[in-house]
Amino acid sequence: MRKILIIEDNEDVRENTADLLELSGYAVATCPDGESGIRKAQSFQPDLIICDIMMPGLDGYQVLEALQKDHKTAGVPFVFLSARADRSDIRKGMNLGADDYLTKPFEEHELLDAITSRLRRHDFLQREFTRDLKGVTEFIEQAAIYLNLEHIEQRYESRKYPSKELLYMEGDAAHNLYFIKKGLIKTYKSTEAGKELVTGISRDGDFLGWLSLLNPGGTYLQTALVIDLSEIYSIPKADFIHLLEENPKVSQKFMELISIDLIEAQEQLVNLAYCPVRQRLARILIKLLKAGLIQDATHEGIDIAREDLAGMVGTATETAIRTLSELKEEGVIQMGKARRIIVSDPKKLEMIATFG
Repeated sequence: MRKILIIEDNEDVRENTADLLELSGYAVATCPDGESGIRKAQSFQPDLIICDIMMPGLDGYQVLEALQKDHKTAGVPFVFLSARADRSDIRKGMNLGADDYLTKPFEEHELLDAITSRLRRHDFLQREFTRDLKGVTEFIEQAAIYLNLEHIEQRYESRKYPSKELLYMEGDAAHNLYFIKKGLIKTYKSTEAGKELVTGISRDGDFLGWLSLLNPGGTYLQTALVIDLSEIYSIPKADFIHLLEENPKVSQKFMELISIDLIEAQEQLVNLAYCPVRQRLARILIKLLKAGLIQDATHEGIDIAREDLAGMVGTATETAIRTLSELKEEGVIQMGKARRIIVSDPKKLEMIATFG
């Protein structure tokens, strides 16, 4: 049962509102002033708070500010209830973080509709979505409800891409966000000398191109090449941008769902600048191992072209091959069928990645 706290100094309004909500299936607690309301919110842990503005002692604005400073109550939907309907009052409440504003006297359906809407939106923002196409589809469906949008496409069609086909090229107009249902994609940037700096190898469940869609230049920031037969969904840029621009909370939620680890990208730049090749290679091998792209006791792995591996490390192919040979001689790795790299000693590889 959802819990609602009513903070209202007028006894008739307080009790009548409580009776109405209890008849509608909510568990209700009431308080006659701001100070007791704050204490009750901390102990009762309501799903939503309805609070009058003009009260003796602490007013509604002060109650809201106090509750937002407490991590236990900061995210609870907050609805102001007041006889005052001046635009400045509404603006002040919303600027402080209120979720809605009802003016007394109110109709029963207005109150219930406001509560239902705010609880639904709160549930959406608290919900965890899986990082796959199903999760994205569910997110967009729920976001459409949250934002009352009807024009967002809620279903996408996949396309199969053969090996060596370009998904998009650096500098192309960025029109879509891509989701890999199955397959393997290499992303890289080209230098002025024509060399490739491999920025990543993506596989099942990864997203591609989202950062490019935010690029002010409107173009893809890197090239994406299909390594193995892949099945990929595309999400139109218009849907992606609309979700980000319509509401900051939805934007944050969507970025959490699809974003790559930007900290890792920053660490990769630091590694290229300061770490020796041996240490950089060890770190890349660990990253690929965790992604299931190279083999150990639990991962079958794949054949990674040595030039791609060198591109990820940021060195010449010959140097990468020579360093792999050194690791093989030390018993850290082995070479399996089809040149697949097998990690024999993960602990030693971790030591090399940490200390060089």
